[in-house]
Amino acid sequence: MAPPGKPSPLVRDAVAADLPAIVAIYNATIPGGMVTADTTPVTVEDRKSWFRTHTPDRRPIWVATNQSGAVCAWFSFSDFHSRPAYHPTAEISLYVAESSRRQGLGDLLLQRAIARAPALGLKVLVGLIWAHNEPSLRLCAKYGFERWGHLPRVALLHGLERDLIIVGRRVAA
Repeated sequence: MAPPGKPSPLVRDAVAADLPAIVAIYNATIPGGMVTADTTPVTVEDRKSWFRTHTPDRRPIWVATNQSGAVCAWFSFSDFHSRPAYHPTAEISLYVAESSRRQGLGDLLLQRAIARAPALGLKVLVGLIWAHNEPSLRLCAKYGFERWGHLPRVALLHGLERDLIIVGRRVAA
């Protein structure tokens, strides 16, 4: 979904060389308090173990790159819970670089996730979103995610108690 006259971004499986860009995009969201529960930056070293738990055939991480090849957004499927009965459910995460927002990358990655989820053995996608993150809540609602839970004041983020919304959606086989 590129704007008219611009080439579409390439979406591909992430490779280890993408981890610095993934971490940079993630860390850039921390000061705003809109997206993550981390309050201090993470390092590439911190995220190596997380990265290794993702595989293209089961729990992929995808990156979207711009025409120059730079990573401008990323998406991941993660285990919702470690117990086997939960394996058909995945938690989704989506991060877009500030300079690449409002260009349709969130739409592109979420559409791809919904379409590809059945091939990954998934029946349910869930997201954990701060209640004050209206852009992410709207994006998920646009693609059929419903509010499945509301956890009031479960986090202290930058000195403020924050509510967490759990959104979910079943995906077609």
